[in-house]
Amino acid sequence: MNRTWKQSLMTIPGVGVSLLPKLACPFCWPAYAGLLSSVGLGFLISTRYLLPVTAAFLVIALGALAFRANRRHGYGPVVLGLFAAVGVLVG
Repeated sequence: MNRTWKQSLMTIPGVGVSLLPKLACPFCWPAYAGLLSSVGLGFLISTRYLLPVTAAFLVIALGALAFRANRRHGYGPVVLGLFAAVGVLVG
């Protein structure tokens, strides 16, 4: 029972991120600027830092997909994630 409680607690960050304003909305940029500035990360809004930070997080995500991939679902998700990461960076 304790393990189920901890697993449900781990969904809270995902729900919180889904409730954040999306980047496609031009009215949401002030919300992002305020949120990042309030924790001292306002410089990340600049395009100078946005590409390297995005690339770093994509590498972390690909690393998580590749970690023990042969024991889980194989390398198909890793390849799909690689194509998706390239699409995000090119887009």
